[in-house]
Amino acid sequence: MKIPCYSCDTVTELEVGFDVVNFVCPKCHSLYALDDEGKFRRKSQYKKMPDDYPLHIGEVGFLKGSEYKITGILRKNVHPDYSWTEFILQNEAGEFIYLSLSNGHWMLLTEMDVTFEVKKHPLILEYENKEYNIFEYSDAEIVNAQGFFDFQLPQNKLIHLVEYIRPPFIISVERMDGVETAFYGEYIKKSEIKKAFPNITLPYQNGVNMIQPYKFDITNTAVIFCIFALLIITANWYIYKNQAEQNVFYKEIRYSEFDNKEITSDSFILNGASAPMTISVSTDVDNSWANVNIALVNEDNGDEIYTNKDIEYYHGYSDGESWTEGNQSEEFNICGVKAGKYHLLITPLKAPEDINNDRLKVNVVWNQPSDRNVWLVVIFMVVVFCVIRFFKSTFEKDRWSDSSYSPFNE
Repeated sequence: MKIPCYSCDTVTELEVGFDVVNFVCPKCHSLYALDDEGKFRRKSQYKKMPDDYPLHIGEVGFLKGSEYKITGILRKNVHPDYSWTEFILQNEAGEFIYLSLSNGHWMLLTEMDVTFEVKKHPLILEYENKEYNIFEYSDAEIVNAQGFFDFQLPQNKLIHLVEYIRPPFIISVERMDGVETAFYGEYIKKSEIKKAFPNITLPYQNGVNMIQPYKFDITNTAVIFCIFALLIITANWYIYKNQAEQNVFYKEIRYSEFDNKEITSDSFILNGASAPMTISVSTDVDNSWANVNIALVNEDNGDEIYTNKDIEYYHGYSDGESWTEGNQSEEFNICGVKAGKYHLLITPLKAPEDINNDRLKVNVVWNQPSDRNVWLVVIFMVVVFCVIRFFKSTFEKDRWSDSSYSPFNE
């Protein structure tokens, strides 16, 4: 179909699969209507607005398994200043879909073959055994248009809208010129629009759309975290159920015999899964220091793990107050010691001027694995879930901020 515009001398040509009732020039926005003689007559003109539509008449995109062509564009406004754009698309089979764009968010809608009783704006709308909550009702005005239309565009008349949501889905009921039509829609990601129209420049998204889904499904996330925590706890119990704490070395070492000399322990065998080796050392340091250096030697492969610890204890009285620093005992770990045959090399050392301290006690235990790491993971998941839940609540408050039926106003 080819229609010339007498206002701006622009000819718009597009093959459409329907009888055109109204035409709006994409350039000057003059409105034409079909008269009794089958000719298009200019009736009025929409107020010129910035042509910032990301899609244009005649563009083709692949959506829902079919190739669709844009045949018309409407811009609607609700007093005082909330506006959105609707793109009307048709495929070769004559089927229509509608893309709605608001603040960078996209919805795809199709006309429903059912009617709803919404004159009294019920709070709940039931469809296919699912409940949809009323979001808002309003009167919208078509403030701009372009393209070909199979219906009369209302002039100086408002379109009554009642919208019910169940994110990411919506049921929108429109009443125009006494005719009520329901549309079923769903939220469409920007990536899907970009895939359908590769050359599109996507507008920036702002705020939360009325049916925009949250990034996380709270129920599914809770179930996944619970299953994961249960698996961790069960696996930890199964791996370590037969493993007991094993005391591998204890000795009171006299500095007079071994000060700065290496002590070799008896060999010992560790059986079971890897676990931390806890080393406890104590000595009677008093305003002095001591040190112990320990090497764990794997006799199966010769690998050595070294660790050392200072034991310091100081105390005194100054400025009218007593003070202490340090401790006479210390405890530290060699983490993840695997099963195998081992021995220890222990080298004690103390301050030469410390003549009162005469011995060092060393106790080495290969522990039954602690559940500490398991519970740290579980606590981490709980914290993450709480954070997700918090942002979900904030997200929902933003979603309902423009609605008169916000559940957060109760």
